Order: sequence, then C-alpha cells, then structure tokens
Amino acid sequence: MATVDELIQDGQTRMQKSVDHARNEFNTVRTGRASASLLDRIEVDYYGTKTPLKQLATIGVPEPRMLTIQPFDPSSIRNIEKAIQESDLGLTPSNDGKMIRLPIPQLTEERRKELVKVVRGLAEEHRVAVREIRRDAMRHLKELVDSGDVGADEEHRAEERVQKLTDDHVHRIDELLKRKEAEILEV
Repeated sequence: MATVDELIQDGQTRMQKSVDHARNEFNTVRTGRASASLLDRIEVDYYGTKTPLKQLATIGVPEPRMLTIQPFDPSSIRNIEKAIQESDLGLTPSNDGKMIRLPIPQLTEERRKELVKVVRGLAEEHRVAVREIRRDAMRHLKELVDSGDVGADEEHRAEERVQKLTDDHVHRIDELLKRKEAEILEV
C-alpha cells in the first residue's frame, strides 16, 4: 500500500514532467529568431518510416534569421524539404543540392497574435494535466482514508500539500507562458 509521502512524491514527479513538457512544447513554437528547436516536431518520410528531422541531418543557426539543414544522406533532401513545407511552421526551404537553407521571416502582428493563442492553448493543456494529477492524488488519498490507513488529520495535511504542489506547478507553467508570450510579441 502506498504511503501518503509516496503518493505526494509521485504527484510531484508527474507534475514536474508536465511543466518540463510545457517548456519543450513552447520551444517548438516559432518566435522572430531562428532556433534549431523549431524543427523538433518535424518528422520526415525516410524510406517509408516517419523519422525525426534531427536524426537525419545537422541543424545549424548561422545567423539570427537563418537555419541550415545538412542531411547526412543527400538523397533525403527532397523529403526533408517536403516535410518542412507541410508543417505548420509556414517556412519556405530552399536547397542547393547539399544543404537546405531556411530563412526565418519577420513575424507579422497577426501571426504573433495567432502564436500567442497557440501558446496559451498549450499552457492550458498542461495546467489541466497538473490538475488531473492532483485529482488522482486526492482520489488515492481518499482510498487510504477509506481503508483506515490514514486518519482525518493526516488526510487534511496531505490534501494541503497536494494543493500547494498543484499551485506551484501551475504557477511555473504560467511563468513559462509569460516569458514565451513576451518573446513572441517582442519586435
């Protein structure tokens, strides 16, 4: 039977994973400057298998508004280009046969607002995930009380700890959101 401390520790670990995942998702949302992490979600059809772009090529950032993609296998250059064009990034690749250049255009005001909405949606998904973890922990706590393993006072203290953890992790997600919004809206 899990103890209260194990229950809370598990909840904290899962909530932290949710915050880390939010941070990674935010990194894949485009801002005004080039970043190799923009291409993290791109998967290329490589000999019939969906393969992450970063496993097929070296991605470089030679200047603030340019990404370069150097495929390990030059025959995959067409498929890489196609995957980028079909993505939601709205970027137009150009290649010289050996390397793909990906200019990062200045974001329009309208596009910035769309991206802020996308980021807010991602943040809300992760806040909901944290709250579901809290609900899970509370349910398990209730089971411990019902089975007589935990008293009412200990249950109350544990619920407060779980709530504080939830508030802390939701606050971290909000901080990440605030930073990402500022980054997107920065001209």
